[in-house]
Amino acid sequence: MTHSAPTATALYDIPGPQARRRHLFYGIASTAVILALVGWIVYLLFDTDQFTAEKWRPFQYKGIQELLLRGLGNTLKAFAYAAVLSLALGAVLAVGRLSVHRPVRWLCTLLVEFFRAMPVLVMIFFIFVALKVHALPALVAGLTLYNGSVLAEVFRTGINAVDRGQREAAYALGMRKTQVMTFVLAPQAVRAMLPTIISQLVVALKDTSLGYLITYEEFLHAGKLIASNLDYDLPFIPVVMVISPIYIGMCMLLSWFATWVARRQRRNPRTEAVGVAPAEPGKLLPGGQ
Repeated sequence: MTHSAPTATALYDIPGPQARRRHLFYGIASTAVILALVGWIVYLLFDTDQFTAEKWRPFQYKGIQELLLRGLGNTLKAFAYAAVLSLALGAVLAVGRLSVHRPVRWLCTLLVEFFRAMPVLVMIFFIFVALKVHALPALVAGLTLYNGSVLAEVFRTGINAVDRGQREAAYALGMRKTQVMTFVLAPQAVRAMLPTIISQLVVALKDTSLGYLITYEEFLHAGKLIASNLDYDLPFIPVVMVISPIYIGMCMLLSWFATWVARRQRRNPRTEAVGVAPAEPGKLLPGGQ
């Protein structure tokens, strides 16, 4: 079995023997440092008795389990609202920024730049305190305004990245601007933008934890109640060890979903190249020889 040799490009030169040995040394040294750091953290956890039964016994109680499940459900609820509304707001603002009408374009540009520059926590607090909105709508509104403005730029950039010839060909066929955007530009742009869209949704999922600052009973708020309001030697580290993997798992599940959607799009007959039949002798025109 033969392996093709690596080829040099404008951005990459084939490493020589010394460079390969140096890269191998860097890899081994980095792995050793990471393993040492992980081992040190595990040692500290054992040394401070974080794995004792007393600190983990509270998680066996039905009330605490229900509190965590209720907080997880509230987190997913806030994320679902924020994700849907952010995608909708981003699409509206992106279309506005691509509009041929100058006032609409300027207004959407102002909104996008303002909400992108505004910290999420400031918007959430302003809506919750100044406007006296309930915790869930305030959290969802803050996440929607920020993530929607970021997604608007993602959508606009993705649509502009589609080859100009696609748009010109669609107009040549007599399609209107709305049809060109809906049936030609948007489907091609979404496939290219999907990784960035999912990354921004992961940010929205993690930012739902800001809800505990406005007393919204989400997952982190439930963990804080367990760690601070129960007389179990303040099991803060065990709570973190329970909540963190669940947050990481949700983010990884969202990334996996994006990969699955991308694979389905590649297998979709509408997006696959159409096979061309080999040339065969055709019938002669009437009167031909």
